[in-house]
Amino acid sequence: MKANSDPHRDDLLERVVHPANMKAAWKQVARNKGAAGVDGRDIAATKASLHEHWQELRNQLLDETYKPYPVLRVEIPKPGGGVRKLGIPTVTDRVIQQALTQVLTPIFDPGFSESSYGFRPGRSAHDAVRQALKYQQEGQQWVVDLDLKQFFDEVNHDVLMARIGRKVKDKRIKRLINAYLKAGVVCSDGEHPTDKGTPQGGPLSPFLSNVLLDDLDKELERRGHSFCRYADDCNIYVRSEKAGERVMDSVTGYIEKVLRLKVNRKKSAVARPWKRTFLGFTFIKVHGVMRIHIPESSLDKFRHKVKVLLHKGRGRNVSRFIREGLNPLLRGWLHYYRPGVSKRILRQLDFWIRRRMRCLIWRQWKRPATRVRKLLSLGCSEEQSRTGWTRRGPWPCAGMPALKQTLDPAYFRKLNLYGLLENMATT
Repeated sequence: MKANSDPHRDDLLERVVHPANMKAAWKQVARNKGAAGVDGRDIAATKASLHEHWQELRNQLLDETYKPYPVLRVEIPKPGGGVRKLGIPTVTDRVIQQALTQVLTPIFDPGFSESSYGFRPGRSAHDAVRQALKYQQEGQQWVVDLDLKQFFDEVNHDVLMARIGRKVKDKRIKRLINAYLKAGVVCSDGEHPTDKGTPQGGPLSPFLSNVLLDDLDKELERRGHSFCRYADDCNIYVRSEKAGERVMDSVTGYIEKVLRLKVNRKKSAVARPWKRTFLGFTFIKVHGVMRIHIPESSLDKFRHKVKVLLHKGRGRNVSRFIREGLNPLLRGWLHYYRPGVSKRILRQLDFWIRRRMRCLIWRQWKRPATRVRKLLSLGCSEEQSRTGWTRRGPWPCAGMPALKQTLDPAYFRKLNLYGLLENMATT
């Protein structure tokens, strides 16, 4: 269904629950998969429920008796310490939020700033990073790196709803959005009300973040600043440290007084771009020319993910594990970090991944006699096959000539292991 972007219509809710819009919303949510929320229904169970009760749900939405479920809050440990709070709305609520977003995006998006890149049609993190590089190449080689403290948990509902009301006149839509804002969260210690913040984990939250932070974009444009914003990540580029300090002070004041958000002063900074990261990238100067680069922190996170995945892959069929587990991770990582990788980095990572795979295979062989037999079957000499009797650990064994020569790049190509360097030009 082609959405009408007239915000003054008072039938926006009818457009939200229109069968074509809801079907498109369902397809998007089903494609993204995801876990069940507090109702315990996964994608399949929700599909059956909606098929049976859709008319009832539609009527509840139209007569404003539908009550969103609270969001299930889970905490995921971060590799560097601390936890990342994730929200899981029910699948039904994700579908309704997606349907809302599909109707509201054509109303709001055309008025958003050209310097806003997150969660917008036809824009990506790569676009933001490339624009940041362009500013630096033009001589603005100081960055005001603003970190909004727990942004999605700190959004002021009144401030947000006032901005929604500027373009949405259908009061039922505003009341439905407000119901999602007030739906509450379920944590390990019970249910808690939400008097601030947006419903994390659902399609609506990224859209609402752009609605609220569009005021920041417009203020930065009014002041003539060069900036890139991706959701709550905002970098402003200036020509000197002194100018950066002035911008940091004034913009922080605007954010905290007008938008009633919090700036994390410990994580925010005025610095050279190559000393900061933006969307997982950093920048380097090569022969006087600025270029996009991958920081060591991003490489460390990638290596950690590979290690965790390989640990889970112990005991599994190697070919199937590569196809279903490892390759999707490698392909996704290269697709995202392609703008900043070099052949040298990819060559090193390919070498490291193959060695990690040799560790996994060595562990699966388990017994010394099995290892000797496997090495012989792979073409090792009698002398080389005696490596199987060693008591050394898997990592040093994976670097020994017998394994490097038998479980070589050609061996892994036969298993269809995704080569980063090999696929660099095709991502």
